[in-house]
Amino acid sequence: MPVYEYRCEGCREAFETVQSVSARAEDTVCPHCGAKKAVRLMSAFASKIVGDHKPGFSEMKADGMLNERMNKFSKLPPITGKRANPFKPNLHIADNSGKSPKANKQS
Repeated sequence: MPVYEYRCEGCREAFETVQSVSARAEDTVCPHCGAKKAVRLMSAFASKIVGDHKPGFSEMKADGMLNERMNKFSKLPPITGKRANPFKPNLHIADNSGKSPKANKQS
């Protein structure tokens, strides 16, 4: 949680407090006089960049992710193309003898 600087409009004292980002300045109580008349001040802050934050790093990463996805998609069949039917129909040639195919094989 960030540290905010305030100034109390009642007693004119400045103070700091640790609050969540969603905390409202109107609800902040002055530790000196107890009034709810605090005004949030603009203040300087320090930050530390961790990792590889070169200019263009995010673009290079996004481009790499795009290439990786496109390589995966290139292995899929085309959207408009037809897939091969894995099930081949069992074809029987009909002879008009009235005998079953098994009977024909035995004779």
